[in-house]
Amino acid sequence: MTLRWVPGWNGLTEPEAVSYVAAVEAADGQELEFGVAKAINDFVLGCKNDGIWDAIKASCILAGARTLNGALVPLVGTAPTNFNFVSGDYNRETGLVGDGSTKFLDSNRNNNVDPQDSKHLSVYATSRTTATNQTYVGMTGNSGGESRFSSEANNNDVIGLRLNSPTGAVSSIANVNGFIAVQRSNSTQYTGRGGGVTVAPAALASSTPASGNLLVFDGIGKANARLSFYSIGESLDLAALDTRVTRLMNLITYTQTAGLPDLSVMDIDAAAYIGGAYRAGGTLS
Repeated sequence: MTLRWVPGWNGLTEPEAVSYVAAVEAADGQELEFGVAKAINDFVLGCKNDGIWDAIKASCILAGARTLNGALVPLVGTAPTNFNFVSGDYNRETGLVGDGSTKFLDSNRNNNVDPQDSKHLSVYATSRTTATNQTYVGMTGNSGGESRFSSEANNNDVIGLRLNSPTGAVSSIANVNGFIAVQRSNSTQYTGRGGGVTVAPAALASSTPASGNLLVFDGIGKANARLSFYSIGESLDLAALDTRVTRLMNLITYTQTAGLPDLSVMDIDAAAYIGGAYRAGGTLS
């Protein structure tokens, strides 16, 4: 037994984070760095403080773990089923890359298990899609009530959204690297977020949710993006989740890239800032 995984020891306070880290380490066959574990704990705690943790029903942190098996351990909900990803597709800092052809994850969460008017889908793309009609998270079909968000026309620069709705797309969401998400909290409209901006609500009424598992890297077309996080669940504050996920990814970058003190002796907010600089291509030299 390693004492640092006891809740409250060395800053790891959240039971969900303790259980998750232990499961990742079992899948990896070795311990995570303290900095990675602390970043995960801080993410869970932050989401609780923001009041968004309980809305996350299925999620994987597709980064930080030492192996692909570890990365597919669910943070929340059921483990995804892996279709054709291999260890060479995984990078501890930047996540899992699709091929736009054969590779995807089945989240094993049905689109119809969340309320018709309370739903969100999100990813963190360290590298965005490079072609149109590639789905980040979604389901197949066009008969009504499906949910997904996919790259659209205009040189793949925008994201089209559907969330328990029969038709429609919000073309003002930028398809850029980083956090991308959509959420519905009522029967008349939904909102999206990309590039750090939450768009004006789309006036598209909800439909009875279609039945079918939500897929990651697939829906109306498979994605060649590189993703380091996904979540599925009920409606929540997209800006708050953006802040928490972006901070988590920056802290993971810090532990993998910066070569600076371990987070046990480093201010975690300063480390997140430094990690963000490295993620953007900068250095401290």
